[in-house]
Amino acid sequence: MTTATPLVRRDADRGIAVLTLDSPHNRNALSAALIAELTGALDEAARDDAVRAVLLTHTGPAFCSGADLKADGFADGPRLLVELVRQIAELPKPVVARADGHVRAGGLGLLAACDISVAGTGATFAFSEVRLGLAPSVASIPVLARADHRAAARWILTGESFDAAEAVRTGLVTAPVEALDAILAGLRASSPQGLAESKRLTTARLRELLEADAPALTAQSARLFASAEAAEGVRALLERRDPPWAL
Repeated sequence: MTTATPLVRRDADRGIAVLTLDSPHNRNALSAALIAELTGALDEAARDDAVRAVLLTHTGPAFCSGADLKADGFADGPRLLVELVRQIAELPKPVVARADGHVRAGGLGLLAACDISVAGTGATFAFSEVRLGLAPSVASIPVLARADHRAAARWILTGESFDAAEAVRTGLVTAPVEALDAILAGLRASSPQGLAESKRLTTARLRELLEADAPALTAQSARLFASAEAAEGVRALLERRDPPWAL
């Protein structure tokens, strides 16, 4: 009997639980299996008194490409993403994301849900949903809780790609990757109680938005995924061609 290769690797580094998304074959897409493993790893970190904070990183050229569009039942992804974002927001320990590659669609929601994020110069970002007949319904909850709304409107409406410097400027990302060591040192120097209570302050707006908007936005996402226009947009993406509405 063979054991499935983990999609999320777990390591420890002086009080930091390092969780590595390790599904490069599909660009660390948010499959049900990957989300289940990440959820379990976060639960484990929350229970471990030796863990002061979590560092979420990745292998391969992408931090996260969003929904796994090649999988059966991918339309259930928005509900699973809501649950993951809520888990991160309510986790009593800070979650830091490190992106050294591409971040797309729902991956931006995962990144924005994290309490602190850093990005390398090789990172690129795009809300690709609009070009597929979709919208970043669930991902918009943490994104609009963190980032500048005026800037986010451009990227959400156009689907353009932008770089790490722009992500930092607009508040989607906290700092360049060079700040990571100082961030982790600060977390290691902080008390567990202080971190938990301070995090409740910094996540208050995100938790309010999840409570108020998640049901309607999950329903919107399901409706869009079931539409003929989105089906054609996804087909065009998988077939590496322009959809019929591209001018």
